[in-house]
Amino acid sequence: MLKIHFSGEDILRTRVAPAADPVWELVLSLHVLRGRTRDPLTANWRRSVARDLRQDSASEQLRLLFALNPPRGYFPDFLTPYASVEGFEAGLDALRRTPAELLHRDLSVLASENQLPSSASALARGEVSALHHLAESMEQYRSLAISPYWSRIQAAVAADRARRARALLDGGVEGLLTSLRPAMRWESGVLEVRSYPHSRELHLDGRGLLLVPSFFCAATPVALLDPALPPVLVYPVDRLGGLVPADASSAAASGAARDSLAALLGRTRAAVLQASDDGCTTGEVARQLNISAAAASQHATVLRNAGLLVSHRERNSVLHTLTPLGRAMLDA
Repeated sequence: MLKIHFSGEDILRTRVAPAADPVWELVLSLHVLRGRTRDPLTANWRRSVARDLRQDSASEQLRLLFALNPPRGYFPDFLTPYASVEGFEAGLDALRRTPAELLHRDLSVLASENQLPSSASALARGEVSALHHLAESMEQYRSLAISPYWSRIQAAVAADRARRARALLDGGVEGLLTSLRPAMRWESGVLEVRSYPHSRELHLDGRGLLLVPSFFCAATPVALLDPALPPVLVYPVDRLGGLVPADASSAAASGAARDSLAALLGRTRAAVLQASDDGCTTGEVARQLNISAAAASQHATVLRNAGLLVSHRERNSVLHTLTPLGRAMLDA
């Protein structure tokens, strides 16, 4: 179990990452790709990416990147720099500037449990060319395995952020932390990650905590090993039906979506879409529009089937939030 200890100052400084973190998603996707999970929501993605890697000469060039990310267990902290919260390029820039002592320390820990290729030695010495090669490998893998699916990843994370924002508005930061159940439990200033593989205590010491919602995070939240680094906790989100490439998604869903979108015409459903802009429960939609709860639920179902809303059950209510497509339609 991981126990994260908060002071009053830590609670004030705790926040949720502003969007899907492209570096964390990349790194965690490598674990999903090579792991033994049978999650049907990533099965097609795994088959597609594995096939593309076999057909592409990139697989040999990505050898070091794969070696740094074993399917289970420890992976180096330096692969996911805090700067990645500002975007992929910011994360890679920080990676390229990783001090040699941190590289050597992290790779020594990794090598104690895994066999590393000879190219890892140059990386452990902090050679600039090795760092640049690793960054290029991450860019190459991203173009193959992440970029074609990025809109779906963003949609899942955006939906989760809407849920956390609602919890924050209703209950403050403690409400936000309580909303992370059942994988985590908030009680008396301590956030407990119950299924964490090792017994650890992390004291935030006034630094606060960055919560990073992640599509590719498995069932267990992830924290950095080094307690001196800015505290980060990556946690899994609802995968919203899994992954397909953006173009394939449009083609595969075109027939059903055409019928669903045709059913959207009308003022009431437009009003439901508007009400869901900042997140809204079925009951709140019904009260705002002066319609029955059953009618509100039916309209939300049509919008959800058209890919404009996502719905999550929160205790005795269902919270509806916009997908990127729903937001684009509303803005238009």
